[in-house]
Amino acid sequence: MGVEIIFIASLALIVYAYIGYPVLVFLLSRLFPWPIRQSEITPSISIIIAAHNEERDIAAKIEHTLALDYPKDKLEIIVASDCSSDRTDEIVRRYTDQGVILHRQTERLGKTVAQNSAVKVSSGEILIFSDATTRYEPDAVRKIVRSFADPKVGCVAGQLVYVAPGATAVGSGCRSYWGYEKLLKRCESRLGTLIGVSGCLYAVRRSCHMRLAGDMIDDFVIATEIHLQSLRTIYDPEAISTESTNNRTRDEFRMRVRVIEQTMGALYRYRAVLNPRHHRTYAFQMVSHKVLRYTVPFLLIALFVTNLMLAQTTLHYGLALVGQVGLYAAALVGWFADRAKLRIGALALPYYFVLINVASIIAFLKFVRGDSHTVWEPIRGDVAS
Repeated sequence: MGVEIIFIASLALIVYAYIGYPVLVFLLSRLFPWPIRQSEITPSISIIIAAHNEERDIAAKIEHTLALDYPKDKLEIIVASDCSSDRTDEIVRRYTDQGVILHRQTERLGKTVAQNSAVKVSSGEILIFSDATTRYEPDAVRKIVRSFADPKVGCVAGQLVYVAPGATAVGSGCRSYWGYEKLLKRCESRLGTLIGVSGCLYAVRRSCHMRLAGDMIDDFVIATEIHLQSLRTIYDPEAISTESTNNRTRDEFRMRVRVIEQTMGALYRYRAVLNPRHHRTYAFQMVSHKVLRYTVPFLLIALFVTNLMLAQTTLHYGLALVGQVGLYAAALVGWFADRAKLRIGALALPYYFVLINVASIIAFLKFVRGDSHTVWEPIRGDVAS
C-alpha cells in the first residue's frame, strides 16, 4: 500500500509540475487578468552588455546596438568587461568616439558584479541588460520601455527567440522546451508578475534596481527583488531578441547545471518568498514553477523504482512501466543519434527532457556541497554545419 501511495503521489506531482500548473495558471490568468498600461514613451536608457572574452562577437553586438531604432541622444551603451583577457576591451575602445563606454573590472568577480559596477557609471532612467551574442529586433527597445508608463511595473522581460542553425538534437529540444516556458511567462505575467526573466533582454526601472549579491543569478533574482518592492515584473512578447542555441550536448549540459545550481542558491537565500501567507500568488508561482520542477528528477526516480515493484501486480502498472522504459529508451536513442550527428525529429524532446533532469540532479549535489559559480565562462561553440 505504501509503495502504491509513493507511485501515485510521484506521478501526480510530475503531472502537476508539467501540465497541471500550466493549465491552472492559464485559467487563472484569464479569470483574473491584471492589465498593463502602455504608452509610446522614450525615456533615457542605458544598455549594459556583459562580456568576458567576447572578441569574436563584441564588434557586431555594438554595431547592432548602435543601429537600434531609438533616439540617439537618449541611448547609452556600456560594455561591462569582466576582466577580459582577449581583445574584447581593445575592440570596444574603437567605439568610444560613438559614445560607447567601456567599464572594465580589474578583478574577475562574475557577471552580476560586473553589471552592478556598470550601473554605477550609467545615467539612463531605464537599465537594459544584454549579452554579447544577443541580437535585438530594431524596435525591441521601443517596445520594452512602453510598459514603464505603468507605475506598478518595475521590470520588463522581452521575448527570447532561440535559433538552432545546425538543427542538432539539443538545439531542437531546447527550442521546444523554451517555447513551453514562454507560454508560462505569458500567463504568469497576465496573472500578476514573472518569477524570472531572460538575461538576454530585460529592462529595470533605475529607481528599482537593487545591487544584487555577486553569487546570485541576476535574471532570476531581479524578479524577486522587484516583487519585494511591491512592483511587477511583466513579459512583453513584442520586444524580441534572438540567440543561438548550444549545438553540443556537453555545452548545454554544463550551462544547465550552472544555471540550476545558481537558481537553487537563490531560492534558498530568498526562501521567505515561498511563504504563501505573506506572498500569496508569487509564492504559489515560485513553488509550482521552480521548487517543484527541481524535485521532478527525484520524483522520476521514485516513480520508476515503485513501478518496478508494482509492475507484476496489475496490467496498468505493467503498461506504466513500459511507458517509462519507452521514454528513457527514446532519450537514449536520441543521445546516440546526436553523437552520430543524425537528425532525430520527435526524439529531441525526450532527449532534452532527460538531459535537463540529470542536470538538475548534478546541480542539486553541487548546491548541497556548497560549490560556487560566481564567475561565468561564456560557451561559444562553433556553429554546427
